[in-house]
Amino acid sequence: MRRRVLLLVAATTLLVLVAFLVPLALLVRGAAADSAVQQATAQAQALTSLVATTTDRAALDVTVRQADATSGYDVTVFLTRGVRFGAPAQRSSLVELAWRGTSASSDVPGGREIVFAVDRPAGVVGVIRTFVPDAELTRGVARAWLLLAALGVALLAVSLVVADRMARTLVRSTIDLAAVSHRLGRGELIARADMSAPGELGVVAGALNGLAGRITGLLREERETIADLSHRVRTPLTTLRMEAESLPPAEAERIVAGVEAVNRAVTDVIQQARRRGAEPSGVDAAEVVRERVAFWTVLAEDTERELTVDIGPGALPVPLARADLEACVDALLGNVFAHTPNGTPFAVRLIDRPGGATLVVADAGPGLPGPPTGALRRGVSGSGSSGLGLDIVRRAAENTGGSVRLVPGSPGLTVVVELGPLARP
Repeated sequence: MRRRVLLLVAATTLLVLVAFLVPLALLVRGAAADSAVQQATAQAQALTSLVATTTDRAALDVTVRQADATSGYDVTVFLTRGVRFGAPAQRSSLVELAWRGTSASSDVPGGREIVFAVDRPAGVVGVIRTFVPDAELTRGVARAWLLLAALGVALLAVSLVVADRMARTLVRSTIDLAAVSHRLGRGELIARADMSAPGELGVVAGALNGLAGRITGLLREERETIADLSHRVRTPLTTLRMEAESLPPAEAERIVAGVEAVNRAVTDVIQQARRRGAEPSGVDAAEVVRERVAFWTVLAEDTERELTVDIGPGALPVPLARADLEACVDALLGNVFAHTPNGTPFAVRLIDRPGGATLVVADAGPGLPGPPTGALRRGVSGSGSSGLGLDIVRRAAENTGGSVRLVPGSPGLTVVVELGPLARP
């Protein structure tokens, strides 16, 4: 945008300068030629009275030679009977015209010729010829043109400097608007645009700030709604727990554990809603994956599934909340148990890579009934389930700047989850 503004201003300024300087340059050249012709004419007219009245030809010769030597022009006086004083010159057609009583001037090769007829009552007694060379006609023109060119370059430079400052202001305001929109897209709802931007950009900034405020208000209402819903759910859960405690110990322990699991799920939903719009916290992916794999290992043993685990040593931080990463791992492992028959082996690998972490869950089951891309759409399932499990995984990966790929095998299916790195302060 900045370059286009500069090109537009440069083109406009050049057109204006050409329209202004070219006629001015021609005017300067014409004025210089007119000035030289006027000076030559004045000098020739000064000799007219002398030629008309002087009878001493020797004195006239000295005067004409002196005038020719002191001026930048060729001065020649023609008298009757072929007498000529001053600069050597031929009797041109213009001189012959002057002998017939007509004074005139004309452009000739090398300059301009000016002739004056010296009249007496008896007729023309002489002709004064002045020749102005091209060097005199254009004296000072080159210097004036250089000054005009320098003026044009200076005006062009000034216009480009002013245009550059204006373009920088526009570009900076546009970049700031784009940066604020990107921050809002990342969930930084406190980001606001500068409404003092010039012109329509300030209007756009105000509209963007209004949109951000509206989004913040909607999220606040959503959190309040979820909080109210959680309060309504916890009340019957508390009642159910109290009733379960009156049952025999074995049954009471099992029911209370289920109630606590539901209670934790409700708490996670509330916390997730409260985290929405805030900066994502970090979690050690290696620790979370180990814990969830250990949880599912018991069920794997009960269903006679061979489990292969490959998690490197050390911490592996990713920009996700613990509850989100736990839900992601549980969704992947839950799909293995839900959509493959008992005894199907599967593997879990967590790979450290320069751009973050890669979680791979592979099984030797029947695979997907349809194309892999369709299973990643929310609510789409080829096995009769809700179709939300892989959508949870996809959203968790995209929140870190990563992605999810489904790689069909023969047999089996491999789910590759790319998790972005945790930003360092």
